[in-house]
Amino acid sequence: MVNVEANIDQYAADFDRLQRGSRSWLNELRSEGMNKFIDIGFPIARKGNEKWKYTNISPIARTHFDLAREATVSLEDIKNAAPWNDSWVNVVFVNGMFIGTFSDEGYDGVEVVSLASEIDRDESCSFARSHLGMLIDYSDDGFAALNTGLISDGVVIKINDGEKCNSPINLIFFNAGHLNSANHPRVLVVAGSGSSSTVIENYVGGGIEESFTNSVSEIFVNSHASVDHYRLLMESDDTYDVGYGRVKIKDNGVFRSRSFFGGARLGRYDLNVLIEGVGASCDLRGLYITSRHQHMDNFINIDHVSPNSASSLFYKGILDGHSKAVFGGNVLVRKDAQQTNSVQTDKNLVLSPDAEVNSRPSLFIYADDVKCAHGATAGNIDAETVYYMRSRGLDLEAASKLLIYGFAEEIIGSVSVDLLRDYLEGKFLSSLPRYKFEF
Repeated sequence: MVNVEANIDQYAADFDRLQRGSRSWLNELRSEGMNKFIDIGFPIARKGNEKWKYTNISPIARTHFDLAREATVSLEDIKNAAPWNDSWVNVVFVNGMFIGTFSDEGYDGVEVVSLASEIDRDESCSFARSHLGMLIDYSDDGFAALNTGLISDGVVIKINDGEKCNSPINLIFFNAGHLNSANHPRVLVVAGSGSSSTVIENYVGGGIEESFTNSVSEIFVNSHASVDHYRLLMESDDTYDVGYGRVKIKDNGVFRSRSFFGGARLGRYDLNVLIEGVGASCDLRGLYITSRHQHMDNFINIDHVSPNSASSLFYKGILDGHSKAVFGGNVLVRKDAQQTNSVQTDKNLVLSPDAEVNSRPSLFIYADDVKCAHGATAGNIDAETVYYMRSRGLDLEAASKLLIYGFAEEIIGSVSVDLLRDYLEGKFLSSLPRYKFEF
C-alpha cells in the first residue's frame, strides 16, 4: 500500500502553491482546513469511526490525486453530460474551474458569480468572508478539511430578499477524467428572506482513469425563504465522489432536497440540515441505483432546534450486481423543539443475491410533545405482484422493468422542474438492468 502520510505531504505541497498571492483571510481559512487535515488525515480507521463504518475509503487515501489541471471540452460535451436548458441560468465548471464562455450571468435580484472572481473584485471580501465556512464543521472529517485547505474556485449565489426566481440555477461540475486528478468545488448559496429559488448541482463526467471529486456546499435559507435543491451524481465507474451539503433554515423557511445517484465507483453524500428557526421545515428525498461493484453511501442528519418544525426524510435504493449501499444518519430533536413532526424512511429493492445494503436510521428525541417515526426495509418484489402484472398481458421482462421503475418513480415524480424530471426519467429508464423476477 502507498504510504498515506506521504500523500498528506503532497496535498500540503498543493496547498502551499495555492496560498501564493491569495487574500489574507482566504489564506487563514485554507490554513485552518489544511492544518486540520494534516492532523486527522482521512477517515480510514475501522474502530471508533461510526460515520464511515460501512464505507472503505482506503483506495482514495492511498492514491495521491493531483489538483486537476485545465482541460478543453466543448459545450456539446457539457450538454451531453448534464441536464441543460437555455432558459435556465447555466453555470459551468470544468475540473473545478469556472468556464465563463459557457456560463450565464445572474439577473436583477439574483447574483451568480464564481468564487474566484468574487474574491478578486471585493477587496474586503465581506460577503464571502462572512458566509464561507460558517456551516461546515471539518474538525473530525478529513475530506471536508481537505476541501477547505484547497479552496480555489466555486460559485457564490446571492438571492435578494423577496426575489422569486423563475429560472433554475443549473450548476455543472464536469470532471474531465484525467488520471489521478482531483477537484474540490465549493458552493455557497444565500437565499434572502421571503425569496424562492431552485438550484441544481450536477457532478458529471469522469472517464476510464481514476479521478476524485471532493465538494462542499453551504446553503443559508433565511426567514420565509424557500429553496428547492437538486443534486445529481452521474460520473463514471472510475471516479470517487465525496460531497457535503450543509443547510441552515431560519424562521418559517423551507428547504426541499432531491438527490439522485447514477454513477461513480464510490459515492458519498453527507447532508446535514440545521432547522434553527421556528416553523421551519425540510423535505429530503433521494434515489440511488447501484450495479456492478459500485458503492453509494448516504449519511443524512437533521437537527431540530426550535419548536413547530417539521422534517421528512425518504430515500430509496435499487441494488444490482455486487454493489453496496449505505443509508445512515440521525434525526435529533432538542429539548426546546416541542411540537416537532418528523418521519425518516429508507426503502431498498435488492435485485441480486450478491448486492448488500446497510441501513441505520436513528432518532434522538429530547422533547416530549412530538410526532416522530422511522423505518427501513430491504427486499425483492413478491410473486403475487409479478403475477398481477403478467395477468395484464406483460411479458416477464417488461413486467419486471415496470415494477422497478414504479419503485423509483415515487422519488423522480417529486421533481417539480418538468424538464429535469423528464431528463431523470430518461436516464433512469435507460440505466435499469435487464432483469426478470424469478420465483
